[in-house]
Amino acid sequence: MRCFSHVCTFVSRLTHPDCFLLMSSVSFNHNVVTVELQSSGDPICSKKSDCPGTSSEQAGKSASCQGCPNQQLCASGATKAPDPAIAEIGEKLSVVKHKILVLSGKGGVGKSTFSAHLAHALASDSTKEVALLDVDICGPSIPRIMGLEGEQVHQSGSGWSPVYVDDNLAVMSIGFLLSSPDDAVIWRGPKKNGMIKQFLRDVDWGELDYLVIDTPPGTSDEHLSIVQYLGSTNVDGAVIITTPQEVSLQDVRKEIRFCQKVKLPIIGVVENMSGFVCPKCKNTSQIFAPTTGGAEKMCADLNLPLLGKVPLDPRIGRSCDEGKSFLNEVPDSPAAEVYRRIVQSVRDYCSNRATDVQNAT
Repeated sequence: MRCFSHVCTFVSRLTHPDCFLLMSSVSFNHNVVTVELQSSGDPICSKKSDCPGTSSEQAGKSASCQGCPNQQLCASGATKAPDPAIAEIGEKLSVVKHKILVLSGKGGVGKSTFSAHLAHALASDSTKEVALLDVDICGPSIPRIMGLEGEQVHQSGSGWSPVYVDDNLAVMSIGFLLSSPDDAVIWRGPKKNGMIKQFLRDVDWGELDYLVIDTPPGTSDEHLSIVQYLGSTNVDGAVIITTPQEVSLQDVRKEIRFCQKVKLPIIGVVENMSGFVCPKCKNTSQIFAPTTGGAEKMCADLNLPLLGKVPLDPRIGRSCDEGKSFLNEVPDSPAAEVYRRIVQSVRDYCSNRATDVQNAT
């Protein structure tokens, strides 16, 4: 075991300019150690930074494709065939009962914080198996929020092994593949999509009751890929996070339109940072004023459920920085009470949807 540990440490220090390297297999023969490595990049996509992508209409035809060894393959249209990974992901996630996406129109509204608290709350039931997948490739904050910085991912014959917070709460993030939390992931769409594909297809979650997927902000290429890859997995829906002010709601409306266009069910909307409750006098101050009525009016106009309005609490930020569960640290706070109601609404939605799907079949 000590020898294997040394091998893991050595491999973790290896770098490649275009992708991450993971151990595929290790064999020992007397004094010879053979390590087989696997890259995280897309095996078809060119490593050129200006590659248009294998699914683009310009694949194999763009000037940037000149000299690429895959130019003829891309130009033939073979790469535009249905991605076999979709079926593989469907089979891999067939043992996951409920899949929940957490979306936001813009960054900085507390999406990852909510994802972490949702996972913690669902896992508070020791009879449930829960996993949190961070697919925010360029801004992975889940390792810090979950108190897992410095952890590493290893590969076995059954896939990538996630990192565990508790016996029934597993986590996967690209942050575990970086040599430093300060490392920047400077990738174009095809590479990010290839990483997301591997996370969905190759992580060995086992049987799960809930898979919470923390996505990047906006309606980017990654979101289209996530919806495409999960197309055969019967996703329960999305929870959309916003703050009360119009500058956030404006982008959330775009997120809602995105969900409607790709036929992704919306579980509901959460208004985060919804006023500040003074811990002494209990009065509420509107730090981010809902000048146009906030999420409540937007949800009423669009006929969407408002799952809850989470007040600001400095202890939430402190808990995230320290990698602790706010719900466990301050269970009697107003914000924790709102979180519990929101989580119960999500549980009820998933349970009712499972019943509807079962009745439909």
